[in-house]
Amino acid sequence: MAAVDVIKSCIDSVSQISEYVEGAIVYLDAGSTESFQFIGAYPVLLNHGARAVCSLENMSSLDAVVDWNSSSDPARKLVVITSRLLSDAHRYILRCLSSHQGVRHCTIFTSISEVSHAVYPDSPLGPDAYHEYESLLVQDYEELTKKFGTTSGKFGSNIPEKLKFGDEGHSRFPSSGEEVPHLESSSSGRGFYEHNPLDYSEDAGLKLVVSVHHFPMILCPISPRVFVLPSEGLVSEAYLSAEREDSISPGLPPLSTGALSDADDVPPGVTLTANFLYHFAAKMDLKMEIFSLGDTSKTVGKILTDMSSLYDVGRRKRSAGLLLIDRTLDLLTPCCHGDSLVDRMFSSLPRRTRTTSQTQGKVTGVLLKHGSPFVQRAPLDVQIPLAHVLKEEDCQIDNFRLIESVEAFLCGWNHGNSDSQIADLINLSQKIHDRPHHSDIEMLSGSFVSSENFRGTPLLEAILDRRTKDGALLVKKWLQETLRRENVSSNIKSRPGLVTKPELLAMIKALARSQSSLVRNKGIIQLACATSSALEESNCAKWDAFISAEKILSVSLGETSQNLAAQIGDLINKSALLGSRVNKGKTDMSQGILSLQDALLLMIVGYILAGENFPTSGSDGPFSWQEERLLKEAVVDALLENPSVKNLKFLDGLGEELEANANKLKSKETAEEPLEPLDIDDFDDDQWGKWGDEDGDDDTKNEQVYDDVQLKLELRDRVDNYFKFLHKLSTLKIKNVPLRGGSLTVDGNFGEDAYMNKGLLYKLLTRVLGKYDLPGLEYHSSTVGRLFKSGFGRFGLGQAKPSLADQNVILVFVIGGINGVEVREAQEALSESGRPDIELLVGGTTFLTPDDMLDLLLGDSSYI
Repeated sequence: MAAVDVIKSCIDSVSQISEYVEGAIVYLDAGSTESFQFIGAYPVLLNHGARAVCSLENMSSLDAVVDWNSSSDPARKLVVITSRLLSDAHRYILRCLSSHQGVRHCTIFTSISEVSHAVYPDSPLGPDAYHEYESLLVQDYEELTKKFGTTSGKFGSNIPEKLKFGDEGHSRFPSSGEEVPHLESSSSGRGFYEHNPLDYSEDAGLKLVVSVHHFPMILCPISPRVFVLPSEGLVSEAYLSAEREDSISPGLPPLSTGALSDADDVPPGVTLTANFLYHFAAKMDLKMEIFSLGDTSKTVGKILTDMSSLYDVGRRKRSAGLLLIDRTLDLLTPCCHGDSLVDRMFSSLPRRTRTTSQTQGKVTGVLLKHGSPFVQRAPLDVQIPLAHVLKEEDCQIDNFRLIESVEAFLCGWNHGNSDSQIADLINLSQKIHDRPHHSDIEMLSGSFVSSENFRGTPLLEAILDRRTKDGALLVKKWLQETLRRENVSSNIKSRPGLVTKPELLAMIKALARSQSSLVRNKGIIQLACATSSALEESNCAKWDAFISAEKILSVSLGETSQNLAAQIGDLINKSALLGSRVNKGKTDMSQGILSLQDALLLMIVGYILAGENFPTSGSDGPFSWQEERLLKEAVVDALLENPSVKNLKFLDGLGEELEANANKLKSKETAEEPLEPLDIDDFDDDQWGKWGDEDGDDDTKNEQVYDDVQLKLELRDRVDNYFKFLHKLSTLKIKNVPLRGGSLTVDGNFGEDAYMNKGLLYKLLTRVLGKYDLPGLEYHSSTVGRLFKSGFGRFGLGQAKPSLADQNVILVFVIGGINGVEVREAQEALSESGRPDIELLVGGTTFLTPDDMLDLLLGDSSYI
C-alpha cells in the first residue's frame, strides 16, 4: 500500500479542479497563497492551463493583461480559492469581477464547509451556504452593473478606483434566516467536485454564472508527514477558548479541568478544527479511530464522531489512528529553545508581513460575549535574504546584475506610473548604483518550499528529524554533492564535523555563479542561506544564552524554591541593567545578551517549572510571599528603567507615561553639572526678601513627585495582574486533569534518561506505542461501535476497544500548535518503539516559536 503523503494529496486535490482552472485567471487569498507556496502548487496550476495566478487582496488592473498573447480572447473564467468565510471574501471577489471585462463564469473554492458556515457565529449564511452565496454574488454583481449603467461583464474601467467594495455586500448581506431569491444562472455547487459543464454560448454569456465548491486541502505541509494550518486562514485565526477563569489565550485551548463545554458554547476554532480534520481524513482516504487527551480535544473528537455516518463504514478506506492533544497540557516545550535547526531558522529569519490586518474588524455581539474574535498568527512564510548573499562584488551571475534587473522589471510593471519613459529604465542602473542602502531583501528573497526535492528527498523533512549540528552537516553535505554534480570547482577549506557560516556562504556563491545553476538548485541554495542565518553569531549567541538560562532554571529545581526565585530575579536584574546601558548608548543588543522581554519569557518558564515541582510553597503561587515580593519589585524597577519593551498586553495604555518618565530621568542625569563657586552677589537683599513667599518651584516638585508615585502605583497594579497570570500558569499540572496522576512522569517502566528534558508528545507516543495504560486518554467510538455497545452488546456481540498502537497510520494533531523539537522527538519515540511499519503524521494549528508563545501568553493574543 502506498505511503501516506500530505503533499501528494494536496497536489492531487489541485489537479481535481483542473477543468475549472484551464483558461481562467486564478485568485488566491492570503491563506491559500501561503498554503500553495508550501505545497508547490503554482507550477501545477500553470500546467493545468491557468492564465495567471494572482493575489485576491492585492488585486491589480494588470492581472487581466498578464497573458501577453494578443491573439487570445480576454479571460472569460475566474477562479477564486479562499481559506475564509464567503462573506469575508465577498468584497474582494466583487472587486475582481468588476475589474475584469468579459468574465462569464466565476468558480469559488473555499476551505470552509457549508456546515462550518452555518454554525459560525459571524456568518450570515445558513445550512445551504454555497447556494445562498451564489445567488447573493450574482445579485450584488448585477446591481453594481446597473449602478454604473453598463452591461454585465463590460464594465470595470467606468468604476471609480476608490469605490469601497467592503461596504458593498457586507451591509446588505442577509442573515441566515432571510429568504434568498433563486437565480437560474447559478449552479448548486453542492457536489464536492461534481462536473459542471461550462457553456460559452452568447446566451450563457449574458449573465454571470457562479458556482461554489468545497476545497478542504488548504494547509501548509512542512514535509510530506508534517503540516500546520495557514497563518491567515480562518481555521488558524478563530479563537479556541473564550475569556474565562481557565483560559490563557484565545489562540490556546483552556486548561483541561474535566468540565466539557456545552454544545452551544463551543468556540468557533474548535468546530472549524473538527470540520477540517474530518474532510482532511476523507481526502486522504483514511478511516479514523479517534483518541483524545484534554477537554478541547475531547470536544473535537465528539464533533468528529457525530459527523461520521454509516456510509463511511462501507467505503474502502485505510484505517488510521487520530490522537488529539491540547497544547495547554504542555506549554513548556514550545516556550523553551530546544535543539532544532528548523526552530532556529523560523526564529532568526524575518517573516512576510501580513496581507490582511484584521479585515474581520466588525465584531458582533456574539463575539464580544465570548471574547477576542481572531488571533493574529505570525506568517509562516519566512523571508530568506538571498540578496545579502548574492552580492554583486562577490557573485557575478553571467555578468548580469540580477538585483538591478529585478528592480528594472518591477519598475516597468508599476501601473501607477503609466507615463514612464524608456529613458527612465536606461538611467535606472545609475540611480541604483548611487543609492547605497538599497532594499535588497524586498527585491530578492526566497522562502521554504516543502515539495522542492533534492534527488527525491524533501529537504525540510530530512532536517526536521535532526538536531542543529546534524542538520547543518547534512545541508553542508548536500551543497558539496551539488557542487560536484554541477562540475563547479571551489577552493573551499572544509573541516569535517564542523559547519561555519563563511564556509556555507562560499559554497552558495560558487553554486550561484550562473543563472542556470541558481534556478536548478534554488531549493538547496535557499535552505543553505537559511542555515547560515541561523548559524550567524548574534543569533547563535542569543539562542545559546536562552538554553543556558533554561538549564540554570532546570537545575535549580533540585534545590529549593528560594534558589529558583533567586535565579529568576537575577535574570530580570541583568536584563534591566543591560536595557539601561543600551538606552544610555553604552552598549548594543547585538551581543546575544537577553533583553527584558526575553527575561519575562524565562520567568514564564520558571513559574511553570516551579508549579510542577513546588506546588505547595505559597498560598497563591509556587513561591513564598517574601520571594514573590522581591520578584515584583525587580519587575517594576526593570520596567521603569526599560519602558521601550514592546508587545506586553498588561502594559497597554501605560507605555507613553513610562517613556516620558524615563526621558525625564535621563534629562536630569544629563543636566547635572559640577557645583560652581558661590558669588557674594547671590546673597543680596532682594533675594532674601523672597524667603517668606510661597515657592512655585516647590509646588512643581510636589506635583512631579505625586505623578511619579501615581505612575509607580499604577505600574504595581499592572505587575500584580501579571503575577496572577503567572500563578495560573504554575497550576498547569494541578488543574490539567490528565497530568494530575503523574502518569506521564518517570516510573518503574521507563528509565529516567528517556523522560528527562522530553516534551509531552514524546512521552505520550512512548507510552502509546509501548501499549501502556494512559489515564485520561479517551476513545471515541464510531457509529457502528456505539451500535454494538448499546444494542448488539447485550447479546455478547460487543466490540473491543481498539488500541492506537495497533494502527499502521497514526496522525497526531496538537490543537494550539507544534514546534520543530516536538516533531523530532515524535520521530525518536517511533524509532525507539521498534515499529518501522507505522507511518506517523504530525499536525498542528500553527508552527510555534518561543516568540509566538510570548505573544500568545503576554502579547495582544492573550487574556492577561
